[in-house]
Amino acid sequence: MKFIQFRPEGIYCVPGDFYIDPWRPVKKALITHGHADHARYGMGAYLCHHFSVPILQSRLGATIQVQGIGYGEKININGVEVSFHPAGHIIGSAQIRMAYKGRICVVSGDYKLQDDGLSTPFEVVKCHEFVTESTFGLPIYHWASVNQQKAELQQWVNLNQSNQKTTVFIGYSLGKAQRIMQAVDGLAPLYVHYSIHKLNQAFQQVGIKLPAYQVIDFNADLKPLQDGIVILPPALVDTNLIRKIPNKAYAICSGWMAVRGARRWRSADAGFAISDHADWSDLLTAIQATEAEKVYVTHGQTAVFAKYLNEIGIPAEEVKTEFGVEDEALEDKNALPPETPEASTVASVNQEDPL
Repeated sequence: MKFIQFRPEGIYCVPGDFYIDPWRPVKKALITHGHADHARYGMGAYLCHHFSVPILQSRLGATIQVQGIGYGEKININGVEVSFHPAGHIIGSAQIRMAYKGRICVVSGDYKLQDDGLSTPFEVVKCHEFVTESTFGLPIYHWASVNQQKAELQQWVNLNQSNQKTTVFIGYSLGKAQRIMQAVDGLAPLYVHYSIHKLNQAFQQVGIKLPAYQVIDFNADLKPLQDGIVILPPALVDTNLIRKIPNKAYAICSGWMAVRGARRWRSADAGFAISDHADWSDLLTAIQATEAEKVYVTHGQTAVFAKYLNEIGIPAEEVKTEFGVEDEALEDKNALPPETPEASTVASVNQEDPL
């Protein structure tokens, strides 16, 4: 019997009769984290880390049937021992470990090895089979240290202040926005879009303290934003809302900025290579540390990365899934209220790559 299968509904644990991060409705879904490509609406029941519970309720509805579990806590599902372990990706992100008849399989979801100070740091889990992402699975991707990233953001804020500019950062409402807030805390008043505020509340519900901020009212006078720091979701790029901000300079915070920022976001004033995914070297470090006998590469640079793993002696297989579509339309679909004229732009923004 195969331990896991890649079915049209998602990743299926055969002996346990459950799915992990399914993209079609199923009876029981184990969720690695709260991003929209991994936690979707319509499941009969959800199981996730405790920290992800308020995120799923915020995004999928307060009435969903969801159960929280702690890191390292073991439960039995149809004879399969299941436990959740830190993935380091965002708050509540988890690798899901499954043990059955002496075999261990780990589905990692999305992960990073850098400790951002908000997410529980990545934990190596030894296994026989490991399911990995490869979003940035090319050797050209290499992140600076978290401290260096923080210094670069702060320097840009200082530059904008010297030029009487309002600093605007573009980053996902879940994960990236909170990292930006933490990095620039104390430099100027912080203002965030309400979609970010909504998820900030999920952080606060589980006891994670964030810097003080104000929620932007785009119907009010925006002059008070002058010299402040504004954080917005990607869905607002090229909308009238962002154009209303006076004397702004805006920057994209994304791993893609390492090589493709100028081509993809030519209108931005700056780009910072900050990602909640592992870079090339950390992907290899994590996979080698698991000592897995077989690796499944589910999304990102799947063909290249799987080929390289095989070349260095790690049996790997490319698998097609619906993960990795952390695009603006999917991840920040609630960034604009339905009655707002700009809301129609959310569905038409670029869906090529995650930020």
